[in-house]
Amino acid sequence: MMLWPLLFAALIMLALSAIIISWPRKASAANNQTPLQLFEERLQLLALARDSGELAEQDFASAAAELKQQFNQQQQQTMNYSQPKRQLWWHLGLVVFVLVVVAAIYRFNGHYTELADWQQARVDLASYGERSLLGEGEPLSEHETRLFALALRTKLAEEGDDAVAWMLLGRIWMSQGLMEDAIDAFEKSLALSPNRIPLLLNFAQALIVVGGDDNLARAGRAVARILLSEPDNLDAMSLMALIAHEKGDTDEAIKAWSLLAEQLEPSDPRYPLVLSKLSELGVDSSDSIGRQIRVRLTVAPELAADNPDASLFLFARAVDGPNLPLAVQRIPLPSGEVELLLDEKMAMQPDWTLSQADQVVVVARMSQAGTVEKMAGDLQVESAVLTFNDAKISVKLTLEP
Repeated sequence: MMLWPLLFAALIMLALSAIIISWPRKASAANNQTPLQLFEERLQLLALARDSGELAEQDFASAAAELKQQFNQQQQQTMNYSQPKRQLWWHLGLVVFVLVVVAAIYRFNGHYTELADWQQARVDLASYGERSLLGEGEPLSEHETRLFALALRTKLAEEGDDAVAWMLLGRIWMSQGLMEDAIDAFEKSLALSPNRIPLLLNFAQALIVVGGDDNLARAGRAVARILLSEPDNLDAMSLMALIAHEKGDTDEAIKAWSLLAEQLEPSDPRYPLVLSKLSELGVDSSDSIGRQIRVRLTVAPELAADNPDASLFLFARAVDGPNLPLAVQRIPLPSGEVELLLDEKMAMQPDWTLSQADQVVVVARMSQAGTVEKMAGDLQVESAVLTFNDAKISVKLTLEP
């Protein structure tokens, strides 16, 4: 724990201050003789002067009396000086003052709270990672995010490079607007894990935000790597459209936005944004996307198990008009829930598509013979009448015995 060395250093500083303040001090003197020794020495000198005839007896007596008087006065002054015992309280007061000053300085400049938070962050690093990466529990607060970043940097400094740690640190820096730092972190993570899809997405997003031809080119290469492995990745499609828009390539941007609009559900929060982007580029979204019917079909597992060679025909026909399907799709009979799409490209005739009918019925038919005509034993389910109030509509069907 880092708190103990700091506390130990503070105690040592206090102890040294107390020693320095209370250390006994002596006045400097020409020699180390006591007042009594000085008195006796001077009295002997007077006696020698008297015996040698240099000093008369009367003068000797007068000088001796004066010397004795001086000695008595010195003794009295020494007693008066040592009589009060107030120096102890003075020293104690100085020690208390130093203690208060040290405590105040540490309180406002010691950062002990930040140190304690950092130590706690190191302990909670795993839980922070689960909440951030896996979305478990409550989202990280702004304060916890800062501590998480500090703990990640400590982990990287102590344990060396780690792809996930660099990726998480890059995400934090990107959320804080530190795009250059985020790009550096993503690059270090990519050097360790070059094919991680979420990492490539984050890297491309940061490059797009920073902008510039070089960064947009790097972002395009990152998105291309994603689409090579996951051609239907909607996030990658969105970034590719955004890159084309930022580069001023209007035709490519329209193609990318239109492709993305075809793949998105109308309930997807990105769908209105895509339509607005197409509108900004002067494109009618209904013409660009075309009409689509997204079908969420559930096939009873026992039905699929009893008919392993059967086919599924999914088609839409007009409520008013010929029985010829407007759009049709054939696949092997699935089991469980699947999501299928009918669009204008699936028409049986070029002039009879979903765009020619405003009201349709969707039919899901199990065909044992594999033909579009209904045979004995074939099962089917029909939807209610669907109206194209929007270019995209959806329906749920269940096919069961």
